[in-house]
Amino acid sequence: MEVLWVTRHGRMFEGRVLLLLVLFLWIPTQVVVGRTRTTITNSTTSSAPRVLRVGALFTLNSIIGRSAKPALMAAFEDVNADSSVLPGIRLEVILHDTNCSGFVGTMEALQLMEDEVVAAIGPQSSGIAHVISHVVNELHVPLVSFGATDPSLSSLQYPYFVRSTQSDHYQMYAIADLVDYYRWREVIAIYVDDDNGRNGISVLGDALSKKRAKISYKAAFPPGALKKDISDLLNGVNLMESRVFILHVNPETFLNIFSIADKLGMMNSGYVWIATDALASTLDSLEPVDPNTMNLLQGILVLRHHTPDTNEKKSFLSRLKRLKTKETPSFNSYALYAYDTVWLVARALDAFLKKGSVVSFSSDPKLQDTNGSMLHLQSLRVFNDGPTFLETILSTNFTGLTGTVQFDIERNRIHPAYDILNIGGSGMRRVGYWSNYSGLSVVTPEILYKKPPNTSTSSQQLYGVIWPGETAAKPRGWVFPNNGKPLRIAVPNRVSYKEFVSKDKNPPGVRGYCIDVFEAAINLLPYPVPREYILFGPGNRNPSYDDLASQVALNNYDAAVGDVTIVPNRTRFLDFTQPYMESGLVVVVPVKEIKSSPWSFLKPFTAQMWCVTGAFFIFVGTVVWILEHRHNPEFRGRPRKQLMTVFWFSFSTMFFSHRENTVSGLGRLVLIIWLFVVLIINSSYTASLTSILTVQQLSSQIEGIDSLISGTQPIGIQEGSFARKYLTEELNIQPSRIVTLKNMEAYIDALEKGPKDGGVVAVVDELPYIEILMSSTNCKFRTVGQEFTKSGWGFAFQRDSPLAVDMSTAILQLSENGDLQKIHDKWLLKRDCSAPDSDADLNKLSLGSFWGLFLISGIACLLALVTFFIRVLCQYTKFSPEPEQDDEEISPNRPTKSKGLFRSTTSFRDLIYFVDKKEKEIKDILRQKSKKRRRSLSSDGQSSSPT
Repeated sequence: MEVLWVTRHGRMFEGRVLLLLVLFLWIPTQVVVGRTRTTITNSTTSSAPRVLRVGALFTLNSIIGRSAKPALMAAFEDVNADSSVLPGIRLEVILHDTNCSGFVGTMEALQLMEDEVVAAIGPQSSGIAHVISHVVNELHVPLVSFGATDPSLSSLQYPYFVRSTQSDHYQMYAIADLVDYYRWREVIAIYVDDDNGRNGISVLGDALSKKRAKISYKAAFPPGALKKDISDLLNGVNLMESRVFILHVNPETFLNIFSIADKLGMMNSGYVWIATDALASTLDSLEPVDPNTMNLLQGILVLRHHTPDTNEKKSFLSRLKRLKTKETPSFNSYALYAYDTVWLVARALDAFLKKGSVVSFSSDPKLQDTNGSMLHLQSLRVFNDGPTFLETILSTNFTGLTGTVQFDIERNRIHPAYDILNIGGSGMRRVGYWSNYSGLSVVTPEILYKKPPNTSTSSQQLYGVIWPGETAAKPRGWVFPNNGKPLRIAVPNRVSYKEFVSKDKNPPGVRGYCIDVFEAAINLLPYPVPREYILFGPGNRNPSYDDLASQVALNNYDAAVGDVTIVPNRTRFLDFTQPYMESGLVVVVPVKEIKSSPWSFLKPFTAQMWCVTGAFFIFVGTVVWILEHRHNPEFRGRPRKQLMTVFWFSFSTMFFSHRENTVSGLGRLVLIIWLFVVLIINSSYTASLTSILTVQQLSSQIEGIDSLISGTQPIGIQEGSFARKYLTEELNIQPSRIVTLKNMEAYIDALEKGPKDGGVVAVVDELPYIEILMSSTNCKFRTVGQEFTKSGWGFAFQRDSPLAVDMSTAILQLSENGDLQKIHDKWLLKRDCSAPDSDADLNKLSLGSFWGLFLISGIACLLALVTFFIRVLCQYTKFSPEPEQDDEEISPNRPTKSKGLFRSTTSFRDLIYFVDKKEKEIKDILRQKSKKRRRSLSSDGQSSSPT
């Protein structure tokens, strides 16, 4: 019957208690009847007890038991010696040995209940605790355990079970944080197939899933397994991929496992071993530790219950060392928890009695049959105020050797914490701490409790670890599985664009750009990867890439290599490498040559630009004529000749072929600036005209994806592409408009036909395919608009595959050393089909592009004219009224007036005639007038002198 209970995977049944009670009937009734009691038949009460009994249940001859027993006895001595706790009352302990047996433990528990104990301390085994908890639930006796760490021992199922140590729930979360800290994604759990092992590993799986990690394999062995069983199990996990092993077994099994692992070469470099606190308890109990044993454990990470380093703790451990025997050479953390457990019960009893509660027991009516006869179990009594005492225990708060003894709302000890230890040399070195308050840290939890909680990833920290193989480098945590199976790689069996991937008669059976990139990357890995390429698809059409991704996720393939686009819905269940080619959806339309027009030469400029340019030619010519007219004979003559000169000079500057020379400084300044403007205009005109005469024109009005969304015409896509789902689900294009095209020939035919003849208005596909299409068709098609998705091609692996990370690193190396570009040029070197904008998109050169040049030229002309006329006016004002003779010299051909020409200085006609004179003539007249004035002044001076 015991075997039946163990193999039911930890499930407790209500009938178990009744069954055990029936077994108890086999005990000689003389033992039950013969006991003397201080009770009446129905109930027993004691208002002022002199002695209170507390039971203790655990395996005495075990690693935990040998440490706990001396501490337990010392605690009872200290309680009885302390007058402030339970004054006048002696606390006695009744010790029972469970012998690591659930059956024996239950029998011992029933016998213990006969002694009317107010509480039971223990057991150390979670499996035994599951069974005994049913007994104490019926008798209302609190069961306070310092060793049962099974997280499934919940207060809902077992209300009278109180755990005074830390739950394995927190230990498993500490291990998950360790795995996440070192960026491992898969672990193998090795554990004993009992309640404690199964339930602890179950919690570990939940904790790892929150860190995006997982248990890749659960390796369980039965309690009491032989070395051969353990060896077979380790041989099996050694063939697997993960090299991170989580060991959760009982203390007595650890050393056997590591001894076998060492013989199998599993303690060498590359392996990671993380052990739960039972290993630390084992090593703490051995003093000194055998050097051969320590050699087996080099590089292991192990957790240990964290207890504060206080003077009280040091004093107590020194006291225990004086009590050590050959069987108990040293003590582990469970000794401290056992000591605090006794004090927890004592303080709770003290508070219980001070509140006026009474220790009393009564018969349990459930132990009678339907006829009212007793089942010879009348010796078992129910603790009447057990519920009150239980609440008192849970509300007790004091500082013990293990820290603050206080329970949260879920009845767990507050502030759970563990030491992270690294075994190396002849001992264990602390590399950090874990607590649910701050995660991994090198600072003691007691200091962190004074600060705000912080469990962020950036705050996690540990000291350096020496791993198996005496290396400080963090192990990768996985290897390619050594199980003789190659990596199953699915390759799309394409019927078009075979430059990327296609079937090949020669090994490895496939070829193409994608295959070469994958082979180059995988050859950079520091370990061999046996692989097998498997074609996916019927071969007469392109396969569905979503189906390909699903098959990898379903473990039908290990990876997918090819032109697989990284899209969000695929990344939800696959891991992709770094993209090795950029991609994105584009719109492709056909183009046609523009027929030459007799008036094409007018197209480079807008009408406004033509008008302004022509006006400026005449304006600049006129300005130069004005500036050169008084100095340059080439700009003088009859009015008709001068008019022709202005027009000839103006337009000949367009070709820099003007024959007239400029001699004035202002004229040269204006001409230089204007020639610069003409140079810019000529260059722009030539470039624009060249573009117009060679441009291609779209054969449709599609300008990009927006035109397709708003239209109703059919759209072509490649068979198997994700474009269908994107267009219909993301852009809400009607599925009836989508036309699936099988290959490049279908693309060309559909685009050339157009929507009116059963074709398509445009094709939507990824850029790498379109570049090959345009190059192969001599640029008969072209893209319009911008890429409306941004993605790339990557190699797809199963979720959390470590190969994805290593392959990403290899792809980056290929990119850095230029090999990726060489592979690209080998397969995809193509003609550049970049074309000018279509006629519909031509931007004619307008005034807006040149108004700055015209402004500079215009300002230069105006400044030159202003300077010129200022000089003319200055010359003109130097002439004062003179005799008609002088007037005639200035203008001999004009009819004379009675007062002379220069007396009417405001006459516009006079100014015009003055401006029309040559500069040389004006200067000569001015010199003559100056001489006359000097002679006149000289004559006036002589006539006025005395004779």
